[in-house]
Amino acid sequence: MDIRGYFTSLDISWTNAAFAIGAAVLSFFLIHGAVVLFRRRLNQLDGETAQRPIVDVLRHTLARTSNLAILATSLLIGVSVLDLPPPWNVRVGHLWFLTLGAQLALWLHRAIAVTAHRYFRIHGKNKENEQVTVAHTLMIWALQWSVWTVFLLAMLANLGINVTTFVASLGIGGVAVALAVQNILGDLFASLSIAVDKPFEVGDYVSVPEFSGTVEHVGLKTTRIRALSGEQIVIANAELLRKTVHNFKRMTTRRVQFALRINPATPPELAAKLPPRLSAIIETKDKVKLDHVNLTVLDQNFIEYDIVYNLSDADFSLYLKTQQQVLLEAMQLFRELGVSTAPRAQQLILNEGGGAEQAANDAVEVKRPDGRGKPQARPMP
Repeated sequence: MDIRGYFTSLDISWTNAAFAIGAAVLSFFLIHGAVVLFRRRLNQLDGETAQRPIVDVLRHTLARTSNLAILATSLLIGVSVLDLPPPWNVRVGHLWFLTLGAQLALWLHRAIAVTAHRYFRIHGKNKENEQVTVAHTLMIWALQWSVWTVFLLAMLANLGINVTTFVASLGIGGVAVALAVQNILGDLFASLSIAVDKPFEVGDYVSVPEFSGTVEHVGLKTTRIRALSGEQIVIANAELLRKTVHNFKRMTTRRVQFALRINPATPPELAAKLPPRLSAIIETKDKVKLDHVNLTVLDQNFIEYDIVYNLSDADFSLYLKTQQQVLLEAMQLFRELGVSTAPRAQQLILNEGGGAEQAANDAVEVKRPDGRGKPQARPMP
């Protein structure tokens, strides 16, 4: 059958064909005009409204509207008004699913990229580094491939192809691959978790139970930390996240607690003068808020004062400088008041000759009442 005879068998009148062509042309201009108008309205928004997430995502997503998809949709609208024999209405239904599904997949493809980029830009404090770039790329790649995989499987199922066995095979294969590379995948997802949640960043000083240092690099599998002693520590991302990490760079305040001990022979009236005098010393320091100075321990060997203050700046150099000034002025105060920080004097009593007498007694064999000699130690089992 030639092409003319093929279309003649469809039994389409010229009036019906003209109406279908007109519907297709009108649909194209209406759909295209609506998309252009909607995009123009979104671009005209300004201020806080333009910065809303939904507006930003819609603006960039609609920019990926395919003119080919609009043309195909318009032609399908025109074909839908034709009186087609039974085999053709099923085929048109498949074409509808393919056209609309492809356009929806394109929109989701773009929306994922825009949303992920916006998330990393906001939560990354507008800083782009290697870690953020890698995590951003991997996340977008995984989500976009998931969208197109679902679309492909849905299209095959719509065409009447049984994809159940194929999906089951993919599941079994995925489980096998995951078991084979579970350690690598664990470190990979840990890297994504570090990039998204940001418990620490490059340049932060962190401490874990085994070591401490400055974070130099966060890769896909390992994190590199430069220790204070100079060596570089390389640790797997998953293992690092299982530990308790102390991030000192994010400290906003610093709590300082220490103790001062004086001689227990200090008179009570003199010991009572120390808390207010020490408080006055601490309160004069810059960026310091005193918590308390109290006598907490009275022992036969010493009297102890517990001292706590807070620094509004967590800088370590400021802490060292402030603590040094407090201790030096406390030493000067002790000297002025005549307070001794020496512990209680210990007395050592020596018994001369006791050792020789004991040795002589040990040399004499002691008789038991029953006539036996000195009992011998029983050997241990």
